[in-house]
Amino acid sequence: MTTAQSPATTTPTAATTSPATTRSLLAVAVVAQPLWAAVALAQAATREGYDITRHPLSALANGSLGWIQIANFVLAGVLTVIGATGLRRALHGTPGGTWAPRLVRISGIGMIAAGVFVMDPADGFPVGTPDGMPAALSWQSYAHFAAGSVTFTALIAACYVLGHHYGRSGMRKHAVGSRVAGTALLLGNGWAMSGGAAGTLTLAVGVITAMAWISLTAGRCRRGL
Repeated sequence: MTTAQSPATTTPTAATTSPATTRSLLAVAVVAQPLWAAVALAQAATREGYDITRHPLSALANGSLGWIQIANFVLAGVLTVIGATGLRRALHGTPGGTWAPRLVRISGIGMIAAGVFVMDPADGFPVGTPDGMPAALSWQSYAHFAAGSVTFTALIAACYVLGHHYGRSGMRKHAVGSRVAGTALLLGNGWAMSGGAAGTLTLAVGVITAMAWISLTAGRCRRGL
């Protein structure tokens, strides 16, 4: 005689484990960070007084149109957090499959915080702001810098973990690409923090490179399902 299996011991439903659901989550991961980059660069090219060689992309959150960049940070961060679930499912059981999605999720949380806490106007942007840095920074500005540090560190680490993942999988070109992306952000941020010439530009290049690599990885995982 057989007995009915209780609901508590049944396997997860197809709705929570189906490839279609994972593909949808990965599609979010593909879009999230390139969306942030596209919106930020569009503003950089059109906002009066903005100079990407002098001002970080975060500065776009100031001024009358600053709400666009604030919303950009928050939306892209939320999408990154959601998309990290797709990466976790797709990479489950593989080398780096635990920490890469976690680090991507942390970077998304950092982006949300960077949108909530806005850096102070500085160095002539928005128009009418005195040149140079303010004599004293607000606590919101410090919170923004901390959120940025979390985001950058998590993205760098995620790229290096993905380099390990691809290396162990025998995909040498992808392993190199992952490490190049992580190093681009590491060096770009380091140059900016040291006060190097056009440091805000090198930081932007590094951030967008790392973001693009996370997006490409999500797209590859999606195609593999």
